[in-house]
Amino acid sequence: MIRAVVFDVGECLVDETREYGTWADWLGVPRHTFHAMFGAVVAQGRDYRETFQEFQPGFDLYAEREKRAAAGQPESFSEADLYPDVRPALQQLRGSGLTLGIAGNQTVRAGRILRELFSEDVDLIGTSDDWGASKPDPEFFKRVAEAVPFAADEVLYVGDRCDNDIRPAREAGMHTALVRRGPWAVIQWKSAEARELPTFRIESLVELSDAIDGFNDSAR
Repeated sequence: MIRAVVFDVGECLVDETREYGTWADWLGVPRHTFHAMFGAVVAQGRDYRETFQEFQPGFDLYAEREKRAAAGQPESFSEADLYPDVRPALQQLRGSGLTLGIAGNQTVRAGRILRELFSEDVDLIGTSDDWGASKPDPEFFKRVAEAVPFAADEVLYVGDRCDNDIRPAREAGMHTALVRRGPWAVIQWKSAEARELPTFRIESLVELSDAIDGFNDSAR
């Protein structure tokens, strides 16, 4: 039985197009060029942070975040950056009586924004900065499991990446859903892992409610 659903943040709940565009602006790089390099790095299986190194060797993401904040240009997202299916999906899942959570690799600042946006919609919100552990580290998923009042095999983790989300969540004993959006999911979608590892493969978060109902019915 699936009793809890926990969502990744970037490219699961939040469309990061605008935010990565602001990074291109910060670097003084045309947005189209930055996005093209970003996609190439992801397609090569490299860490996305290497994109910044291609334009500015020695780039320190943490330090640059602080510089942006000091310059009045902090990383940010808002209601306008949420994918349009997010609110309807949360409403459907809440109506089914499921425990809901959000947990992703996010900064303290992002955690504050998530709480402003979702504190009335979900039961728990955790970030890598809160927990001192980042995906795909097993410790991150251990913290997710500890935050949910159910066994790991009663949790569904929803994300857009096989490497950071689906594989480690499955190794932690959780069910998983891979949503096809954002650069990672689109690039990885036809891979063996993307076909074989997730419990569900979905195009939209609003598919989750029926998928979970069918799964739980078959488990009874």
